[in-house]
Amino acid sequence: MINKTKIFIILFLSILIIFAICKPNVELTFNEKDLSPVRMGSNKNYIAFACNVDWGTEYIQSILDIFRNHNVKITFFVSGRWAKNNPEILKEIYSNGHEIGNHGYGHRMHSKINFEENYQEINNTHNIVKNIIGIDMIYFAPPSGDFNEGTLNVADQLGYKTILWNIDTIDWRKDSTSDKIINRVLNKPLEGSIVLMHPKPETIKALPKIIEGIKEKGIEIGSISNVLN
Repeated sequence: MINKTKIFIILFLSILIIFAICKPNVELTFNEKDLSPVRMGSNKNYIAFACNVDWGTEYIQSILDIFRNHNVKITFFVSGRWAKNNPEILKEIYSNGHEIGNHGYGHRMHSKINFEENYQEINNTHNIVKNIIGIDMIYFAPPSGDFNEGTLNVADQLGYKTILWNIDTIDWRKDSTSDKIINRVLNKPLEGSIVLMHPKPETIKALPKIIEGIKEKGIEIGSISNVLN
């Protein structure tokens, strides 16, 4: 004869078996940090100029003069090797009130290098710039906009937000005249945009008209921080 204890155990085990069979599948989800690069900002009152500097040193003074005359402060993304070779110019850019960003050390294609090399490119540049002007940069612009998941993770671990662009002047190309550069900017939606530029002679010719055209639309020209805030 089965006693009450055995009946209880059998019922308990039966319930566990039924629960295991009928229990719905539960999919666990995790909130992961969004490491996607920024292509434009949310502040529609501003447009940002991002000037990538790894060459064109001879044109930087003219660019600084134009921005000074128009009371414009932008973001200069400098490579580590350029900053190392041009510390006084970097100091002048910073003293003019411009924001400084990280452009990697040797203008390498970051999707083609491993995790450790990505780390060295970004971290070495960070240390070089900090030793020259005493700041911790927070924005990283990969050369040619080239990156992979490892690049984004390294940048994030080093305290950086990765920055790209949505308006490209393509001023580095030989057939890029000042008129073409002007049209490539002013014919695009401008609010909250990030404009990629470089220190090039045709860019110098185009800048005053670009600045005037943007201001005529009631949009302020500023840095990456301006369009992100």
